[in-house]
Amino acid sequence: MGQPTPATDDGWWRSAVIYQVYVRSFADGDGDGTGDLAGVRARLPYLAELGVEALWFTPWYRSPMKDGGYDVADYRAIDPAFGTLAEAEKLIAEARERGIRTIVDIVPNHVSDQHPWFRTALAGGPGRELFHFRPGRGEHGELPPNDWQSEFGGPAWTRLPDGDWYLHLFAPEQPDLNWAHPAVRQEHEDILRFWFERGVAGVRVDSAALLAKDPELPDVTDGRAPHPYVDRDELHDVYRAWRAVADEYGAVFVGEVWLPDTERFARYLRPDELHTAFNFSFLTCPWDADRLRTSIDDTLAEHAPVGAPATWVLCNHDVIRTVTRYGRADTGFDFATKAFGTPTDLALGTRRARAAALLSLALPGAVYVYQGEELGLPEADIPLDRIEDPMHARSGGTDPGRDGCRVPLPWAAGEPHAGFGGDPWLPQPDGWAAYAADRQAEDPGSMLSLYRAAIRLRPEFGDGPLTWLPAPDGVLAFTRADALCVVNLADTPVDLPAHTELLLHSGPLDTAGRLPSDTAVWLRA
Repeated sequence: MGQPTPATDDGWWRSAVIYQVYVRSFADGDGDGTGDLAGVRARLPYLAELGVEALWFTPWYRSPMKDGGYDVADYRAIDPAFGTLAEAEKLIAEARERGIRTIVDIVPNHVSDQHPWFRTALAGGPGRELFHFRPGRGEHGELPPNDWQSEFGGPAWTRLPDGDWYLHLFAPEQPDLNWAHPAVRQEHEDILRFWFERGVAGVRVDSAALLAKDPELPDVTDGRAPHPYVDRDELHDVYRAWRAVADEYGAVFVGEVWLPDTERFARYLRPDELHTAFNFSFLTCPWDADRLRTSIDDTLAEHAPVGAPATWVLCNHDVIRTVTRYGRADTGFDFATKAFGTPTDLALGTRRARAAALLSLALPGAVYVYQGEELGLPEADIPLDRIEDPMHARSGGTDPGRDGCRVPLPWAAGEPHAGFGGDPWLPQPDGWAAYAADRQAEDPGSMLSLYRAAIRLRPEFGDGPLTWLPAPDGVLAFTRADALCVVNLADTPVDLPAHTELLLHSGPLDTAGRLPSDTAVWLRA
């Protein structure tokens, strides 16, 4: 379809504010209770007024939805619940007319068990070599081929009636692809071209460090290095080939790369591989000045050698929402179990989330905003009989799953279902309408108004580096260009540094003009 766009790179991705759209929960345009592309198109004026420069869409492809769309059956088709390919093309074009680029999600580690390749393999036709099929261990092959565990709990293997087992690092409905096979590599390069030719400006790469597997499939517990399926060296050849494709179209990549080794992490950001990768140390950092400063410094340091910009993320579709996460007096939040040691104080969490928004938007690099963060939405409690996330079932009910951050958005306080559309696929909590976008748009003190103002004023910080300023314990203060950001995480108010103008604050100053606890301010030097 058409010709590749010229390979231009104006560097927009280095400092962009990018908005994550979880289509199923964004806005329902046809009244069936499921968000769709018609709903997104209708809300483009809202997104333009917010000031974001790109939209990252979580998977919108044809899918059985066993894992929220991350089980893809056809990468070249839009799921009928969301719309059509023609409508996606209109959305990409209409957004671009408003100065908003589109980033789509690619899930290269696995496909749906309804994907034609896997169905053919199960039917006895060719194609088993495109996946990881193995005989089992034990006298009768009754044991999995190795000790690998699923990210969702339980063994990473499922046995078929013919006795063979197949690998799935996630749900059984998501069989892992064999990236040692050239057909798998070629197919994904063709998929990239398919979407780049439709005007997509970038691709987010799901589980980017998991694709390559040791062909011997050894036990994890045998202790051999490198790891049998995490961050293997041969994976970088894949991303070099992808980068060559992206460069033809002037497109960019952002990788989901969870690695504790900063040097290994940076290898994915070399000039001939991915452009950017998500910064999860910042997202998982507690509300603590020293630890946040360390996270910021480490992030900037690990990106510097490869010349890649940092990315800053407070929340996404996989983690507890920021207001709830920060709404605690201690720092004992456990990301593995999503458990809290003390009850959540939403007023406290909201103050901190407002301050964290100004902190992240003042830092050098790109910022990703998950839908609803600009409304200050808390995590929702989902009734057990309505939970759809497979993490809940696979954990035997010990993990509450991720549906609490995926509840459909409130748009209009006075309309049924808070203006989302039809009866939502996940229930909205009582009082959800209080967070509605139309109500917040009229309130200059709302979270939405804060985000709009911050994104508008963000250019005040320029494109230069960050310089830390002397500050009391518990306070973060830095300057970029002619602007200053000060965040007070201490228990008592602090004086502001010398400045010529107060640009924006996350909460009011006290009567003495000092910055209260859990508050941030932007100043002009």
